[in-house]
Amino acid sequence: MARANTTNWRLDRRINLSALLQLVALASLIVGSWVNLQRQLDLLQRDVTMLLEAQKHSAQKLETLSAQSLAHEYRLQAVETSLGQTNFH
Repeated sequence: MARANTTNWRLDRRINLSALLQLVALASLIVGSWVNLQRQLDLLQRDVTMLLEAQKHSAQKLETLSAQSLAHEYRLQAVETSLGQTNFH
């Protein structure tokens, strides 16, 4: 009978060790996934920041072009009215 108890105890010990190893493996996978997710989020944040900076730069260029276009429109109107007045005289 003493042998049966020893065998059962070893079997339980192996199951417990196996469960412990599985828990450690699962925990390492969870930590690895978390670290990978944080790295991906950092990259995404950097990309979004760069995109916002590029959008801001494009908006400034568009504003400059709009102002130039408006100035050219006024100049063109001035030239047209000037030509129109000289043609009438």
